Amino acid sequence: MWHALWLHRIDAKIARLERREAEEEHGRRNRPQPPEWVVEVGIGIGKPPVQVHAGTCHMIGSRRRPISRDEARRLLADGLRACTHCQPGTQLHIIDLANRRPDTPPVGPALAPSSTPGRRAWLEQPCQEPRYSDT
Repeated sequence: MWHALWLHRIDAKIARLERREAEEEHGRRNRPQPPEWVVEVGIGIGKPPVQVHAGTCHMIGSRRRPISRDEARRLLADGLRACTHCQPGTQLHIIDLANRRPDTPPVGPALAPSSTPGRRAWLEQPCQEPRYSDT
């Protein structure tokens, strides 16, 4: 008698697990594709665009809206900031994106690492032994 009860419980559990697995597979198949490009929007009136991301970027904030490829290119060309992690400018084949943005500092020989020998020399100095007094 108790064997029949346990077999019934086991069969019911197997049926529930198979039904759950089928539902998960159905959800995976019918899940909508993530947008190809996303713009992160700010707060306030009009929700101004803040930053452009690829649709799969993990750094997208909670305030966002999907955009088309053409709109992403237009926003980046107009000077909107690009995400530094997913680099949508590179993915969209936009060259010289840094030169088009007014908020980026110019890149030139004055900013090269070799132009600061004083700091490098200071960093390369050997460490001195700490001085402790016995008094």
